[in-house]
Amino acid sequence: MKKIVSLMLAGVMSFSLVACSGGNAPAADEGAKEDEQQTEPAAEASDVKVAMVTDYGKITDQSFNQTTYEACKAFADANGLEFTYKQPATDADADRMASIEQAIEEGYNVIVMPGYAFAEAIYQEAPVYPDVKFVALDVSEGDLTAYGAREFKADNVYSAVYQEELAGYMAGYAAVKLGYTKLGFLGGMAVPAVQRYGHGFVQGADEAAVELGLSDLEIKYVYGGQFFGDADITAVMDTWYGAGTEVVFACGGGIYTSAAEAAAKVGGKVIGVDVDQAPIIDGDYGEGMTVTSAMKGLAPTVKTLLGAIVEGKWDSYKGQIQTLGLVSENPEENYVQLPASTQFEDGKFTEDDYKALVSKLYKGEITVSNATDAIPETKVAKVDDQGAIKG
Repeated sequence: MKKIVSLMLAGVMSFSLVACSGGNAPAADEGAKEDEQQTEPAAEASDVKVAMVTDYGKITDQSFNQTTYEACKAFADANGLEFTYKQPATDADADRMASIEQAIEEGYNVIVMPGYAFAEAIYQEAPVYPDVKFVALDVSEGDLTAYGAREFKADNVYSAVYQEELAGYMAGYAAVKLGYTKLGFLGGMAVPAVQRYGHGFVQGADEAAVELGLSDLEIKYVYGGQFFGDADITAVMDTWYGAGTEVVFACGGGIYTSAAEAAAKVGGKVIGVDVDQAPIIDGDYGEGMTVTSAMKGLAPTVKTLLGAIVEGKWDSYKGQIQTLGLVSENPEENYVQLPASTQFEDGKFTEDDYKALVSKLYKGEITVSNATDAIPETKVAKVDDQGAIKG
């Protein structure tokens, strides 16, 4: 993700928060003319105070919250900005709003929020604090209108959403090409982002099986009903691995712990999500456990937006929901990708094979459905939809 920082998607469709979906982001130089037109002066470092508010997990969740926290802190440290984070007392809209309000009362004027659960808080708080800039990750147009047909005008809000279906596709495709035919998908909660990951995973695995001429691809599919692992979810994973499942795509915050605990007992494998989870999974549960991770560019998005605020370019982003995905045939430049830690193997799935896959996706030679209404139909894969463990 070294070059990803300077690339953002530009596009609009009619919505009170100007939304854009699908498509590819332009190269950085295409935004130069827009930047030249901005009149907002660059902010003094002392004027920008950043607060990050956590979602369901903590800043040590090795996933969404930790990545966002570390990106905010790194940018603040590098640019001399005052920074703090707030963890809501409970998983409730009222507590999320209380944490936002506390940060604002303390003088923080940029609030960074990871996760769709902030939609109600954004709806309530953004109009009340027009001088505060709200940067959201994974809060979609659908999330913001989920409470009814309400008009929502928020020039002080920006949100990035991602094409998770593409990252999921890459992970599923890689797993089958690497020789795994007994797969599992363990989602957190059945929310659109997690569903897109899972549905993309099924599509990618199925396509790889078709290319290899396989007829024995099996995919177990379930949602945990929460974003953390526990004994009940681990028990289901024990059953899966015990019955022959080779690798599970654990998709949703800390729910990977249940998959990893079960995998460790039988030498099974895990696929991480959102960030490169190999360091934590392999470190805690066994070297070589993580086959790959389906990643999205949370940290580069944070860096780009905070940079825009400091440089006086907020007007280029405010009031928008941007869908970030592929911007190049070069995997490292994209907002959805597999990590360098992927267990590439000659004769099966190499880095060159991965680059060829990304090129086809970028050029539209391969299309991936982002529908979330049902698990995609498959050509050869047998999908065992087990619903939800909880909830």
